[in-house]
Amino acid sequence: MAWAQDRICTETTAPFSILQMGHCSPVSVCTPKSPDSKSRLLPQLCATQRKATHQPHPALPGQAPSTYRALTVGRGPTEKTSNIPVLSAASRRQGARSPPRPRPRPRSRWRLNLQRAETGSVDPQAGMESLGPGARCPVQEQRARWERKRACTAWELLETERRYHEQLGLVATYFVGILRAKGTVRPPERQALFGPWELIYGASQELLPYLEGGRWGQGLEGFCPHLKLYTQYAANAERSRTTLQEQLKNKRFRKFVQLQEGRPEFGGLQLQDLLPLPLQRLQQYENLAVALAENTGPNSPDHEQLTRAARLISETAQRVHTIGQKQKNDQHLQRVQGLLSGRQAKGLTSGRWFLRQGWLLVVPPRGEPRPRMFFLFSDALLMAKPRPPLHLLQSGTFACQALYPMAECQLHRVFGHSGGPCGGLLSLSFPHEKLLLMSTDQEELLGWYHSLTLAISNQKN
Repeated sequence: MAWAQDRICTETTAPFSILQMGHCSPVSVCTPKSPDSKSRLLPQLCATQRKATHQPHPALPGQAPSTYRALTVGRGPTEKTSNIPVLSAASRRQGARSPPRPRPRPRSRWRLNLQRAETGSVDPQAGMESLGPGARCPVQEQRARWERKRACTAWELLETERRYHEQLGLVATYFVGILRAKGTVRPPERQALFGPWELIYGASQELLPYLEGGRWGQGLEGFCPHLKLYTQYAANAERSRTTLQEQLKNKRFRKFVQLQEGRPEFGGLQLQDLLPLPLQRLQQYENLAVALAENTGPNSPDHEQLTRAARLISETAQRVHTIGQKQKNDQHLQRVQGLLSGRQAKGLTSGRWFLRQGWLLVVPPRGEPRPRMFFLFSDALLMAKPRPPLHLLQSGTFACQALYPMAECQLHRVFGHSGGPCGGLLSLSFPHEKLLLMSTDQEELLGWYHSLTLAISNQKN
């Protein structure tokens, strides 16, 4: 027989340990040629086939899924199919199946309540009972932060009010009271110097017990009727500064001021440093009252009082700021009016807002550029020529040459857009004249361009 005469090669399935290692192809078992090889190897071969046919997959004890295929076992031309499931080629190429992407978790009830509570559409306490004792609640955390900020703001308001009240008392005792008793300064000058200082000191004295007792809303609301004193003091600030400069020329008054400023209670502060104190404190009142109202919950009993007080203090601070800006503008106008000389300069600065001044080069159609002093107001541009330095009466002043209305001006930047060190050139067109203004300083020219643009836009609007 041919199979008995040659080497007997029988294909059988790999052992189970090899299948676990990933070998799925049949293994060839070769035995040496012998006379009774058929009788000796046939029972062993059949037993191996039966074992491979009925051996289950170790990972899948039940029915194999569709991703597995049967292992082929055979010898010679005949083949049998076993039930041992193995991974298909497509499954091996794709690798392990990735777990499905988790669906987004629905928003929890307390997060929805937090969002609704911020918009005011629902009570923030709704649904809070369902949270466990160890769960973190954003609403409670936010309330805790508000409470900490409120406590810090209240503490700052109290401490600064105590220091402010002490400084007010020093001026009222050692300056206003002693000057009234000694008669060093006449009552009109004393009133112009200090204004309603004693009334402001009394208002602070009324507010302090409320702050010490933790009644911030009641105290600030009761303080609001005294805000008009701060408006009066701001309106008198420029007059107070001028009066102090005039009175310091008096030797007796100057000696008295130096004696009082040398007291250890003042800590090295001078009278001119203490006079702006009420206006500075009003700005602190605004910041602290607004912060206190913002960090107070709507269910708090003093929420409405703090809100009204913060609004009134902010309005007063805005009026005081406007008064201060007007006083600074009046100072600039007086200074500019003093620099101008000649008949044409009279009354040129009245009723205007000062914006800018500086030297610019006027480029004529022919000839060399000429330096001129320009004063920019809210509605006009004034060009002035310097007086000769050897002039007997008007040396150091300027003669008015032209006044250009900003409502009729058209501004263009000729060059200087790149911001280089060479400066630039501006073109101002008026109905009957055209100006070319040049500067070698790029920052100076850029400042003039912005100021002119602002003045032109305000007049045209």
